[in-house]
Amino acid sequence: MNFNGIIIGLATFLIIGLFHPVVIKAEYHFGKGCWWVFALAGILFGVLSLFIDSVLWASISGVTAFSSFWSIHEIFEQEKRVKKGWFPSNPKRKSK
Repeated sequence: MNFNGIIIGLATFLIIGLFHPVVIKAEYHFGKGCWWVFALAGILFGVLSLFIDSVLWASISGVTAFSSFWSIHEIFEQEKRVKKGWFPSNPKRKSK
């Protein structure tokens, strides 16, 4: 039996699930200005996936890369959700 598909699917599910609270916490603590961290992570994981021989680990690295890229969009959306009052704003951070 080949479990690669199931493992990649499970890893994708967990990675996406992990990035959701990371985006919320990052926006709360640092604001949308931390988008470049997600861009850098996406580039690093994307390049890493090109050099990994294992299909399993290259796929997981690629999923992490594109989840990082999607998080750039989500961090800007999270700022809008905070402005709507759907999520708490950080009282210690000055808004522009």
